[in-house]
Amino acid sequence: MNTSIMDVNSEWPTNNDVGCPPCKKSVACPLPSEQAGVSPSPSSSTLGRHLARRLVEVGVTDVFSVPGDFNLTLLDHLLAEPGLNLIGCCNELNAGYAADGYARSRGVGACVATFTVGGLSIINAIAGAYSENLPVICIVGGPNSNDYGTNRILHHTIGVPDFSQEYRCFQTVTCAQVIVNHLDDAQELIDYAISTALTESKPVYISISCNLAAVQHPTFSWQPVPYSLTPRLSNPKSLEAAVEMTAEFLNAAVKPVLVGGPKMRVAKAKSAFVELADASGYPVAVMPSAKGQVPETHPHFIGTYWGAISTSFCAEIVESADAYLFAGPIFNDYSSVGYSLLLKKEKAIMVQPNRVTVGNGPTFGCVLMKDFLEALAKKVKRNPTCLENYRRIFVPEGVPLKGAPNEPLRVNVLFKHIQGMLTNETAVIAETGDSWFNCQKLKLPEKCGYEFQMQYGSIGWSVGATLGYAQATPDKRVIACIGDGSFQVTVQDVSTMIRNGQNPIIFLINNGGYTIEVEIHDGPYNVIKNWNYTGIVNAIHNGEGKCWTAKVKTEEEVVEAIKTSLGPKKDCLCFIEVIAHKDDTSKELLEWGSRVSSANSRPPNPQ
Repeated sequence: MNTSIMDVNSEWPTNNDVGCPPCKKSVACPLPSEQAGVSPSPSSSTLGRHLARRLVEVGVTDVFSVPGDFNLTLLDHLLAEPGLNLIGCCNELNAGYAADGYARSRGVGACVATFTVGGLSIINAIAGAYSENLPVICIVGGPNSNDYGTNRILHHTIGVPDFSQEYRCFQTVTCAQVIVNHLDDAQELIDYAISTALTESKPVYISISCNLAAVQHPTFSWQPVPYSLTPRLSNPKSLEAAVEMTAEFLNAAVKPVLVGGPKMRVAKAKSAFVELADASGYPVAVMPSAKGQVPETHPHFIGTYWGAISTSFCAEIVESADAYLFAGPIFNDYSSVGYSLLLKKEKAIMVQPNRVTVGNGPTFGCVLMKDFLEALAKKVKRNPTCLENYRRIFVPEGVPLKGAPNEPLRVNVLFKHIQGMLTNETAVIAETGDSWFNCQKLKLPEKCGYEFQMQYGSIGWSVGATLGYAQATPDKRVIACIGDGSFQVTVQDVSTMIRNGQNPIIFLINNGGYTIEVEIHDGPYNVIKNWNYTGIVNAIHNGEGKCWTAKVKTEEEVVEAIKTSLGPKKDCLCFIEVIAHKDDTSKELLEWGSRVSSANSRPPNPQ
């Protein structure tokens, strides 16, 4: 059995396996110097170069970093590695968000910060990656190895001789943490952390003492043993029993449906889910955080299931079904619209990455989602009843009303034109806020990327994520939809996009505040100071690199701006500031906000 690392993540990225650039080479393929027969040089037998080679081997060709005195020597050795590009970011938070966006495309990402001040700055982004099941390798330059256990107080700390504060903070948001302050076990610790990130699909924390990165050691050979990860396997008996019971359950139903969830990605089960849809004839919906994981061009696709704010006619079909299979769902207060979904446990089959629960019956453990869906596709009887019902009641959605000439631009009109920009060579990044709801309504062409951070919902995420995703996928043009409040949090790394020659199209929706918060609970704190956003981006541009900005207030102006961004300025970062009325929100946000507000304001239970 081939257990090379490429087998572990065979379908997550759209363009490769675990994280290698788009090619079909095995990760065990020789490095260029090996092919040339060049003997290892002393400078390549260091801890820093070993770490760099391991990153390249698993598919990381870009590392997002912020320099600090504890990581400078390590950065030198990362820079020296052929095939590894160091991307300097404006702050650690954005470096972490960029690694998050990169991992969404490549399957793995990496970032580097300095001790404590950098680590505690980047940790919010790492927590978000943890919530989204993204393998991000967070590397921190740590104290000199001689300082451990000396009772010394170091700079960049809180002023106590305990260096474990950063480590303890990362324990709750990473699946593995290692502190490398001895050379003898450095290779073992680094390899353990990286392999754990890949097998668990979660971030890991690696701290490397600042005086060790340049030190040679016999274990850091030029030809390290290639990674070989033991694949997870289903328990055959448990798998067989789960498939038999589920097939019996579904075959007895009159109107079964399929709903895809966000954990299909970590389970590498997207293709298996489509295979089941093809075989069963059932209608297919996705939860909001799974948008983009199922082809929306599939003939059985009926839209996003999001309770009261679902795609038209989707909730009616799902909630009236007598059996529904959810693959990889996450039911939280946001995805359930304030816990208001009309689902019944006895009708549901819940398929998680490694277990299956059938109705009120048993749970089958040690069953991988991919194996289960593939086996189930061979057992279910074709039943298009529910899909036929959907097609009978479906009425196509309308289009926004045509505005008068030079009428102030409405947000629904803006997204009508964004819809026309989407192709198989684009990807959409949706920021937390009303962009969640407007972007959900976009109909994605085949192979059009789509990402947003629903579980963690950290405002400002999209700026760094756009940087990382665009760097990982240069063959796609990223279209980012960002609110003004979120943009104010992380604007700085537009600079890094320009510096690295990226050409995303950023729609900055300027409506004067935190619109999503307004619809949950309004107050003066939701109003922000208005900025000249195009002026800020022009200042960041400063005549260096390719950047074009526009400020639009009418439909005519946005049409012209889009035409320019796709035409003469297609090689530039295009920043389009859209002036919108503060009360111009999607109807879905209005409904969602009221239900989430109701959930948040529930009184305490009687004591």
